[in-house]
Order: sequence, then C-alpha cells, then structure tokens
Amino acid sequence: MSVTIYIPGDSGSLSLGAEKVAKAVEKEIAARGIDARIVRNGSRGLYWLEPMVEVRTEAGRVAYGPVSAKDVASLFDAGLANGGQHKLSLGDPEKLPFVAKQTRLTFARCGITDPISLEDYEAHGGLAGLRKAVSMAPADIVKQVTESGLRGRGGAGFPTGIKWKTVLDTAADQKYIVCNADEGDSATFADRMIMEGDPFVLIEGMAIAGLATHATKGYVYIRSEYPHAIAVMDKAVKVARRAGVLGKSVLGSSQGFDIEIRSGAGAYVCGEETSLLNSLEGKRGVVRAKPPLPAIQGLFGKPTVINNVISLASVPIVMDKGAQYYKDFGMGRSRGTIPIQIAGNVKHGGLFEVAFGLTLGEIVDEIGGGTATGRPVKAVQVGGPLGAYFPRALFDTPFDYEEFAKRDGLIGHAGITVFDDSADMLKQARFAMEFCAIESCGKCTPCRIGSTRGVETLDKLKQNIEPEKQLALVTDLCNTMKFGSLCALGGFTPYPVMSAIHHFPEDFRPAAVAQAAE
Repeated sequence: MSVTIYIPGDSGSLSLGAEKVAKAVEKEIAARGIDARIVRNGSRGLYWLEPMVEVRTEAGRVAYGPVSAKDVASLFDAGLANGGQHKLSLGDPEKLPFVAKQTRLTFARCGITDPISLEDYEAHGGLAGLRKAVSMAPADIVKQVTESGLRGRGGAGFPTGIKWKTVLDTAADQKYIVCNADEGDSATFADRMIMEGDPFVLIEGMAIAGLATHATKGYVYIRSEYPHAIAVMDKAVKVARRAGVLGKSVLGSSQGFDIEIRSGAGAYVCGEETSLLNSLEGKRGVVRAKPPLPAIQGLFGKPTVINNVISLASVPIVMDKGAQYYKDFGMGRSRGTIPIQIAGNVKHGGLFEVAFGLTLGEIVDEIGGGTATGRPVKAVQVGGPLGAYFPRALFDTPFDYEEFAKRDGLIGHAGITVFDDSADMLKQARFAMEFCAIESCGKCTPCRIGSTRGVETLDKLKQNIEPEKQLALVTDLCNTMKFGSLCALGGFTPYPVMSAIHHFPEDFRPAAVAQAAE
C-alpha cells in the first residue's frame, strides 16, 4: 500500500526548515525503496511544532514535530511509514489540545488537504457553497450573507452583506470583486495561511461574491513580500479555470467570473481600501477621500466589493451550512469565528480559530501558554501596529469588536503580540509614531506631520526635556491625528501611543525622577 506523507510547504514552515526536511524524506524514501508520495500541505498553525510531518495510516493521521532534517533517518527507523513511535511523536494531530479546542470553519481544511488539488478540496466539502449559490438569485445570496452576521475580518468589522447589497443595487456595465490580501500588520498571518494552505476556499468565496453582485472580474491584491502565496494562488486560479469553477461560465451557470492575481509594491498604506484601488489602477498608493464609497465608485470608477481574505474565505461555509449555522457562533454583534494569530514573546505562537467571546487572558495564558521567556506578561498589543496595548488588568476583555472598542482598543485583523515585563512602553509608543511617519502616504497633514512631531516629542521625553510639556504635546498630537486623519493609519496610531501612556505611566516618568526613586 502506498504511503502518504504530509510536509508543510507554507512559508512559515519553510522558514523553520521544512524544505530540508522534505528533501531528507525524499532521500530516505528512495534509499529504502518505499512506495510513498509526499504532499506539501499547508500548516495547521502550530508553529512551535513546525515543521510538523504527518503520515496517513489505517488508523488515521499521525504527526511528528518539530522535525529537522537530521531527525528523518531515525523517524524511518522507528517506522514512520506506519505511524511508529518516536521521541517526536505527537499522535493524532486532531487531538492535540491546541487543535482540539478550536472551532475550525474557515480553516477547516488548512493543513489537511493538498492546497492545489481541487479533487482533495471537493472531497473535504469544498465547492458545496458555490454549488448552492449558483442556483440562487443574487439578492438571496446577499440576504444569507447579511443574516449570518459576517463582518469584515480585515480590521473595520463592517457588515459584509451590507457592502455586497450596495454593489448589487448600484447599476453599472461592469462590477468588480477585490480581495485585499495586503496583510501588513505585525503578528498577522491568517491571510497567508489560507492562500498557501487552502487557496480554493478564497477562490470559491470570491466567485460567490461575483454571483451575488453581478461582478464578472475579481482581483486578489497580494503584498509582494508573500511570493509563496502569490505562486500558490496563481496555480490554484489556473486549476479552477480549467475545471470550470472560473471563466465564462461558473460551474455551468449563465454567469461568468474570473480572477487575476496582482502583486503590491510593499506599501503598508495599501492595506487601506482606497489606496489599494489606486495601486491596482497603476497609480501611487495614496488614500482617496470618501465619498464616493468604493461600493458605488471603486476600481476604475465602477461598483466594487472590497473584502479581506478571511471575510471572503468565510463565505463558502455560510452558503453551505446556512446563515443560522454561522450566526450561532460568537457573541453580541460579533458572529461566527475569528482566526486569532498569536505571536511575539509567547510559548505557543500560532493560529487559533474560535468563536468570538474568549477573554484576552484565556488566549494569552491558556492558549498561548504565557511568555516564551517565562517572565510575567506585561502587555499585549491587539490589532497590529495600530492596536492598543492592554495590561493584565484588562485581560478579562472578551474577544469581541464592541467589547474591545469600549476599552479603547480594536481587534483589527486579530493579530496579538505578547510582551514580557522587560518591554519599554515608551520605546513602543515611539515605534508606533515612527511606523506611521515611515508608512504615511503623505496625503493628509495630521498623519504626515503629526507622526513626525510625535517621534521628536517622545525623544525629548526620553531625554527628560520638559517632560510634562512633552506628555501634553503628545496627547494633543494624538487627538489631532485621531480625528483629523483621512484614514486609519493616522487615525489609529494614537491607540498604541495613548494606551501605553495610560496603562504604563511608570515607563513615561522622567529619567531623573525614576532614578531618584530607585
């Protein structure tokens, strides 16, 4: 019987040595004359165990990890082909606590299937949502997505169905679906994992969006720093086109829909939807003033749906299982599941998909396992470089859009970065201002000038130059940026700065006073 061995080929696992492991496995297979094939799957998201090698046995899949190239020979000696015991044995990957505690809807196939095998995708429930959508009226598709409570997973949390309805109701000779895959926030990798580990779910979601709004062309805008994601998406689109999932007729229907992959040029601000549209049109990536909304006048002046990767990849499960099924997960106005990306100084860094509602403390302490250094957690930044820093006193905050907003925070793309008690929060506040200054498109003064002045002011504070005056000035700058900036880059930079000042005032004490107190 032929043996199937799974070795992740996603960029996260590759950075940890997966390619060397794959070559070592190939060498052992050839040397031992074993009838085996290697599938380069995506990652399950347990990055402290990557590269995680799995083998399919009669009793199910058995995992080993983290595997290095030097471990491969001993794995085969221990009977890897039959799931034999080894010091790196992890058993059934589905029973690992980090996996077993999850509710995987969007990421149900990630790490399990061959990413570019449409047959494997269908065998694991793929295309069921699109097949149902093909037989439905556009308005009914929109209604189902709206009733599911699905909101944008890119940061703003805007209801997906409302955006789709606006595009559907706007008359035009051409409409577009644009997938925002410019995943530039720190501690975020969910988009990359989907594109590299289960690209067809994104393609299916985009095709459903096309059917729902009469859009016939889609673009996936991927940041240039994701060459592996670009390559996998390119292959998957070609496979889908050959199979009739994309093209002049979607699964034999009367409507056509096709997708083109585009690479960004490395500007953080192009994660903002209007900057992204300018970039797609070949223009400089600067923010557009709104109105008009992109849903009415977007790409090339036509009605355009712009959704994040995870938003679109969540649509197939909504169409397959129904609005109520999806809505039953979550809390308040935050329905469904959210892929939480745990990173920074943390023991168990990885992706954890779960229904909204877990507290921040549960995520950091129980799921993440605390800090990698073993020191106490000092702060957690939620929502990327524009997210607020939360101290342990706020660890009872449920992971929910509105609950975070109540505490002057934001979920954003659901990336969390953990810091231990050695972190200098004045340094972190300065980093936020510097990041904004570097990445600003320059379109508006509050962002362009405010962030630059912010860096200068925090440098003066560190040097103990009129500290009270500097704190007052930083607060004033943040207020101006928050309410005067054109987009979220300048508007949200005050969140990390002011949260650091508010929750960790000891790190902003004048140096002379701090030394005297010691």
